[in-house]
Amino acid sequence: MGIGENLKGSVKEKVGELVDSDELQAEGDAQQRKGEEEARETKERAKAQAHEKKADALDEKQEALEDE
Repeated sequence: MGIGENLKGSVKEKVGELVDSDELQAEGDAQQRKGEEEARETKERAKAQAHEKKADALDEKQEALEDE
C-alpha cells in the first residue's frame, strides 16, 4: 500500500518538470508524501498485528497454566 501513490506522484512530478508546471510538480510531491504515509501506516499496522498475535499466544499459555 502506498507504493502506487508514491510511483504515480513521482511520475506526475517529473512530467511537471518537463512541462514546467509548478502546480503539477506540487501535486506529484503531495501524492508521493501521501504514498509514503500510506506505506508507513501499512508497516505499523503489520507490527501491531504481530504484537497482538504474540499477546494472544501468551494469554492462551497463561490460561492453560492456570487451568492445571
